[in-house]
Amino acid sequence: MSITTHSSLLAFAPTGLALLTHAVFHYYEPPKPIVPVLTIVLACPAAVVALVGDWCAWNVAKTYLVYALSLFTSITAYRLSPVHPLSKYPGPVLFKVSKLPCIPITIKGERHLLLKTLHAKYGPVVRVGPNDLSIVDADAIPAVLGAGGLVKGRFYDIRRDPTAPSNLLAMSGDAHANRRRLWNRSMSSESLKDYEELIVTRVTQLVERLEGLAGPVDLVSWINYFTFDFMGDMAFGGGFHMLEDGADKTGLWGVIETFAASVEVISQIPWCAQLQRKIPMVARNLQALRTMGVGCATARLKNGSTKKDLWYHLSDEAGLEKEKPATRDVIADGTLTIIAGADTTSSAMASLFWFLLTHPECYRRLQTEVDAVYPSGEDALDVSKHGGLKYLAAIINETLRLAPPVPTGGPRELKKGMGSRVIAGHVIPEGTQIYLPPYVYHRNPCYWPGATDDFVPERWLEPAAQQNFAAFVPFSYGPANCVGKNLARREMTMVVSLLVQKFEFTFADGFDWQAWPDTLRDYFILTRGPLLVTLRERQARKS
Repeated sequence: MSITTHSSLLAFAPTGLALLTHAVFHYYEPPKPIVPVLTIVLACPAAVVALVGDWCAWNVAKTYLVYALSLFTSITAYRLSPVHPLSKYPGPVLFKVSKLPCIPITIKGERHLLLKTLHAKYGPVVRVGPNDLSIVDADAIPAVLGAGGLVKGRFYDIRRDPTAPSNLLAMSGDAHANRRRLWNRSMSSESLKDYEELIVTRVTQLVERLEGLAGPVDLVSWINYFTFDFMGDMAFGGGFHMLEDGADKTGLWGVIETFAASVEVISQIPWCAQLQRKIPMVARNLQALRTMGVGCATARLKNGSTKKDLWYHLSDEAGLEKEKPATRDVIADGTLTIIAGADTTSSAMASLFWFLLTHPECYRRLQTEVDAVYPSGEDALDVSKHGGLKYLAAIINETLRLAPPVPTGGPRELKKGMGSRVIAGHVIPEGTQIYLPPYVYHRNPCYWPGATDDFVPERWLEPAAQQNFAAFVPFSYGPANCVGKNLARREMTMVVSLLVQKFEFTFADGFDWQAWPDTLRDYFILTRGPLLVTLRERQARKS
């Protein structure tokens, strides 16, 4: 081979091969990440060097460098070009090129804040990734999440372990509909009545434990102990003894929060999903959660239950299904209940008390309402009187508006082969992921005029508030909305009523209450830092 040919191959072949690689993977995305990794990192550059026949270190390094730069330039140019299907939508340039710039923000748990800032700058439709849009338009909600809407796609791949059964969160299509039927039965009005006794037992235990505490109390921890014990009772017929111990001796809470944070970061890089079992932190936490689920299920099967708990319905102990659900599927959904049900409800109640303590006039009005509905000596856990707690219902709604437990949520995907779809007046091409972030919807002045970012429960007492429900999605929307939303509302109403009746709460001396919102982190579920309070029994409540 002549020197001229040798030089030409080294100069142009890596670039041509890079362009070909981009074109092939653009139209054919391999199901396994090992294919593009080996192709891009090893096979293509090595092929050029082999063709030239000169394996000197300089030629190898130059070939790899030219190939990498050419591939990066090709991808960047296409994603920023007018021919990209999402080119007309505004957004930060770096986000159009790659999702990697969003990783540091996701690690800090500030994705919901970022999206709010982007929508304020760019409008209701923002391009937040090479193939991702965030839409804040009430008309998009039924189109994306409603019946006949879009499916759960790449974002949820990290939550789908091929070696384990899927839970309800990661399912879509017919599989989701079939599993959801069992869940709907477990959350019927009759079933919720069965769970009330479990709530009464646990919230009574919570009050008894709080009565014996002196000094500052971390309300977040104690609400966590309650929700985890209650969800354990409901899902598997037995709690985790957190209220009894006054601690999370199993480390379950920490495992869940660490798992949530790591998975949220990895889910921003779809091709990492299939490597999840190779990532030590994810694999370790996955195994811990599975072990917890199997242990709880084993105890439930061994001890049985005298109540119709969640396991009773999900395992179809009533024999209503043509085919009995597999035990491994019931374990997966039971574990999901602990993670999603306990942590989200705890997050909402912690935020609710922070809002109350920072708005004394709202706190006093709520105390007056609770005292009127449950006069001295009456049981604040009597659910038949919940209809009279209109201001508490407004407080719960306003808390869910300002601090939704799932602030960004997972996107839905218009998969390739589905064709384009008109959503909120925009023609969305196939292959696009769409976010509908509740946090941004709930603070959008188009739907919440006036003091949009302020805690104003009174807004929910006005007839006009009903029209805002189109943009109020703390429990998502449509066939895949939060199946436990009615249980969560009942649980919060019972717990808050009793705690407000029994105790007077104030922030602990020296506690930086103004900084507490900064501890809220968006890791799919909203995590939170300690909320230190002092409490005393209310004089008016003493017998």
